[in-house]
Amino acid sequence: MAQFEIHRFIPMEIGGVDVSFTNSSLFMVLVLGLITLFMTLSMRRSALVPSRMQSVAELSYEFVANMMRDTVGSGGQRFFPFVFTLFMFVLFANMLGMVPYSFTITSHIIVTFALAATVFLGVTVLGFIKHGAGYLRLFVPHGVPVALLPLIVVIEVISYLSRPISLSVRLFANMMAGHTMLKVFGGFIVMLGFIGGWLPLAFSVAFIGLEILVAFLQAYVFAVLTCIYLNDALHLH
Repeated sequence: MAQFEIHRFIPMEIGGVDVSFTNSSLFMVLVLGLITLFMTLSMRRSALVPSRMQSVAELSYEFVANMMRDTVGSGGQRFFPFVFTLFMFVLFANMLGMVPYSFTITSHIIVTFALAATVFLGVTVLGFIKHGAGYLRLFVPHGVPVALLPLIVVIEVISYLSRPISLSVRLFANMMAGHTMLKVFGGFIVMLGFIGGWLPLAFSVAFIGLEILVAFLQAYVFAVLTCIYLNDALHLH
C-alpha cells in the first residue's frame, strides 16, 4: 500500500492545522497545470479543420455540454464552466495516476470527499437561493399518501445527506481498488519470474486497459451526478 502514502515535502502548520505541501498537493498542481497546458495548446491556433489536439478539446467540450443539456436543460448552461472543470480535473487526475511511479490523488477519500462536499454544499445553497423554503418540497414526492409521509420524508432526507458520501466513496473506492489489484498482479509477476509470470502479466495488461476505461467512466459518473443534483436544485425534480 506504499503507493497511497502521503509524504510531506514542505512541512507547514497554521493555527495547529497541518497544511504541509505533500505529494498529493504536488500532483493536484500538476493536474491543474496539465489541464491548462492542454486547453491552451489545443485552442491556441483554432482552425476550421481541427488538429488532433483541438479535436480532443472540442470533443471534451461538446461531451460535457451535451451531458448538461440532457440532464439539466438549457437553464443549467451557466454552470457549464464548473461542471467542465470538475470533469476535466477528475479525468486528468485519474489518467495521471495510471502513469508508473505517479500518485493517484483520487484514490484518497479526503480529496474525493472535498470535491463531493463542494458539489453538495453548492447545490444546496443554489436550491435555497432559487426556491427559498420551497426547496424543502424536494423531500416530499408527489402522490405519496399522507400516512406514509413521515417515513418517506425521513428516507428522502437520509438519501439527500448521503449524496456527498456516495459520490466520494464511489470514485475513491474504484481508483484505490484498481491500483491495488494492479500492484497484486505486479507482485505475482515478480514472484513467478520469467517462466511462470506470463499469465499474471497478461492479466495486468488487460487490467490496465480496464482501469483506463474505469478512469474515464468515474469522471463521467462524477460529472453526470453533479448535473443531476443541479437539476434537482433548479427544477425540484
